[in-house]
Amino acid sequence: MTLWLVRHAQPLIEAGVCYGALDLPADVAATRAAARALAEVLPPAAAVISSSLQRCELLAQTLYGLRPDLPYKTEVRLREMNFGCFEGQRWDCIGAPAYAAWTADFWQHRFGGVENVADFLSRVASVWDAPVRPGQPQVWITHAGVIRAATLLSQGIRQLDQAQQWPAGAPGFGQWCQLSRQP
Repeated sequence: MTLWLVRHAQPLIEAGVCYGALDLPADVAATRAAARALAEVLPPAAAVISSSLQRCELLAQTLYGLRPDLPYKTEVRLREMNFGCFEGQRWDCIGAPAYAAWTADFWQHRFGGVENVADFLSRVASVWDAPVRPGQPQVWITHAGVIRAATLLSQGIRQLDQAQQWPAGAPGFGQWCQLSRQP
């Protein structure tokens, strides 16, 4: 089965700011452009699931307006990682000690005090592991961190020992990638 992993359009926030769990709007014009491009390539009867954050829901709603054959459901487990007290701060102002603590215990450390990578990957895995109809393509409208987590899951990786194991790449805003997934 093919899993389409779609990243929301550019959020309306200054570059360089940590915004994982912040419920920010996305640029409307960029969202429309992403939805139009996606509507042209998605197969009929794909199951569309969207993060509940508004930057993703706007893309899901816009896509549905273009392709009424692709209704979506909202899934809170597809939200981006929660960086707690660092949400809304500039990444370059967070400070080296916080990064050092996180990379020293990347799997269990709660960067920002709320969620750790173990909890985050487990949350995404609970969606990954949910039963799907064989042969039905699935579309996740989500975030870069969720896409990186799904990439690990597609490789059978469910635990990390070091921060360097976390995938560096993810689709750009309004872009997507595809993974193969066993039902």
